[in-house]
Amino acid sequence: MRLLKLLTLALPAALAACNHTSPPPTSDHDWPNFGGDGREQHYTDLDQVTMATIDQLSLAWYYDLEPGFSVSAPVKGGDKLFTTTGHNHIRAFNAATGELLWEYDPGVRDLAQSPLHMSWGNKGIAWWNERVFMATTDGRVIALDDTTGEPVWQQRQFELTELRNSNGAPRVFDGKVIVGHGGADISPIRGYVTAYDAMTGEQLWRFYTVPGDPSQPPANKAEAVMQPTWQGDWYGKGGGGTAWNSFSYDAELNLIYLGVGNGFPYNHLLRSPGGGDNLFLASIVAVNADTGEYVWHYQVCPAEQWDCTATMDMTIANVELAGKPRKVIMQAPKNGFFYVLDAATGEFISAEKFAKVTWAEKIDPATGRPVENPGIRYQNSGAMFELWPGVQGAHSWLPQAYSQETGLVYLPVMEVGTLIGPLPPGMGGFSANMGALVLPDADLPGSRKSFLKAWDPVAQKAVWSLELPGDWPGGVLATAGGLVFQGRMDGYLKAYNASTGDEVWSYKTVAPIVAPPIAYSVAGQEYISVLTGSGSQGGGILATGNAAYRTDYALPRRVLTFALDGTAQVPSFAMPERVAAIDPDFVPNKEQVMAGAMAFATNACIVCHGMNAIGGGAAPDLRFSAMILDESAFKAVVHDGVLKARGMPPAPQLNDQQVEAIRHYLRMRALQAPAELEALKAGGALPVSDAQPVSTGT
Repeated sequence: MRLLKLLTLALPAALAACNHTSPPPTSDHDWPNFGGDGREQHYTDLDQVTMATIDQLSLAWYYDLEPGFSVSAPVKGGDKLFTTTGHNHIRAFNAATGELLWEYDPGVRDLAQSPLHMSWGNKGIAWWNERVFMATTDGRVIALDDTTGEPVWQQRQFELTELRNSNGAPRVFDGKVIVGHGGADISPIRGYVTAYDAMTGEQLWRFYTVPGDPSQPPANKAEAVMQPTWQGDWYGKGGGGTAWNSFSYDAELNLIYLGVGNGFPYNHLLRSPGGGDNLFLASIVAVNADTGEYVWHYQVCPAEQWDCTATMDMTIANVELAGKPRKVIMQAPKNGFFYVLDAATGEFISAEKFAKVTWAEKIDPATGRPVENPGIRYQNSGAMFELWPGVQGAHSWLPQAYSQETGLVYLPVMEVGTLIGPLPPGMGGFSANMGALVLPDADLPGSRKSFLKAWDPVAQKAVWSLELPGDWPGGVLATAGGLVFQGRMDGYLKAYNASTGDEVWSYKTVAPIVAPPIAYSVAGQEYISVLTGSGSQGGGILATGNAAYRTDYALPRRVLTFALDGTAQVPSFAMPERVAAIDPDFVPNKEQVMAGAMAFATNACIVCHGMNAIGGGAAPDLRFSAMILDESAFKAVVHDGVLKARGMPPAPQLNDQQVEAIRHYLRMRALQAPAELEALKAGGALPVSDAQPVSTGT
């Protein structure tokens, strides 16, 4: 019966393909928000591109982008496609032809006063009612006219002097622009989410995610819930709770859901000496969409201290539980458990492990609270120990997708372990801020892997699983045509059978793809669009796990848009040969190498240039940069900021000795690079010749 059903569904489309005719046209579909609509399903009900027609999918148009971050999802409104790259550079295209209509650069690099304003890239924009909305990394919220690209209004969410940044995509729900921010890893800021009127820019409400001054009475219901969960002398020393990425919306319930991040410092008892759960850290919080008033919350990591965030996408769907339909919200946060909650009340329904988890045995079905494993809190530990998932999480901001056809969630999963332990006396830099010693990308057995898993949220188990190249899995798109699309670190866009996980289509892009694809239609024609290029943690802190793949900063970054019977072709590309920046007279000094490695890590160089200086495409790989051979040029870039206009922030806090120590460390890493590349080639991970020509296309 199953085979007969599949044949019945596939026959009309197959006949159409044989006759070289397109399926009947559908009405135009927009993709106005990062996840499509407020449900954040990353799903399209367009069904021209199906299992029967996938062989006809080919490139319709492309556009070459500048080097830099290009990890965001496009949005589509009306007849236009909009993209953002790097430091909030917006472009508008004719969605059917790819004609460039306008560009807008908000000048983030000119205004930025902190490296925080220039790091991590920009992950998305939103569209609504003929306007494009962005949240700049330096704290502005801007609405643009979608026809001209001219600003309509601008608001400042936070001041340039504050240790905050905003790199997640804003959302527009029912005429309200919802914006959050980051910064909780480096400062005891008080996180919040702000709603603006999409037409006027007027601030409508602001929801704080951690409490204010405990000496004052609660200002509202949310404050009354939070205050008792922070204990001891914490105010002004602890905080965090930034909601920098994920928001969802249910129009029927009139609820907006906020995904809240980690605390500062990481060490719970330094943050809140008297203990307590520290709400609303690591929580999903539902608020009234009109007023921002608290409705309910669920905390995934009470008293979190492992950079355990709930900032991953929250998917709203109707599922059948115990024989009855139920509206749920589903999330796979960093901590490795897949959660299903009642969308109206926040009632805990179920949670099971979707990755390797050592911090907790299970989630108690009666209380919804984790059952922590003994010794997992590092304050009482005498040494570093393995933590799974590591601080990078089992799932990051790269979104999952939910198929209304299969009822499955398609989940990009990471298996990356961390070494974590108590802070040694006298330790400074970033570790001191966290209150713990953390090696985020430790060389552990079974680590540095990634998967695409089809997860049954009712049965709470994987239906199928695919191991992926590298450890930074791309975002996902599910379609009514029975397909799942995902980009990969090895420079491919792939399509899989949503029911079985079988690969049914691929396109060679040369550059990695980590951004989620989207789907839309114009004049009845369905399109699939994605941006190529590496960035974010996979191009920086987690670059070690992707070293087997060419992720170079200057690989061709493009907007690629596909349709049935597309005729566009991109030019062939010769992979550039990498030559390590080696000075034959250089003799490494052990003490200076160690000092430089520490300065490289603790001054956030690893954020863009990679752990162990292994570049992953977020910024140039400095092992192959001639700049490290010139002392004055290196200082001009690192300390003085001569390349700030190109996205390299200055580091005036470094003295001459520290700058030179970093350069010394990088020169040592350049010496090691050829042998490391040869080892990867010997293992079959890299082409025998780095300059091997690559043909792009299907």
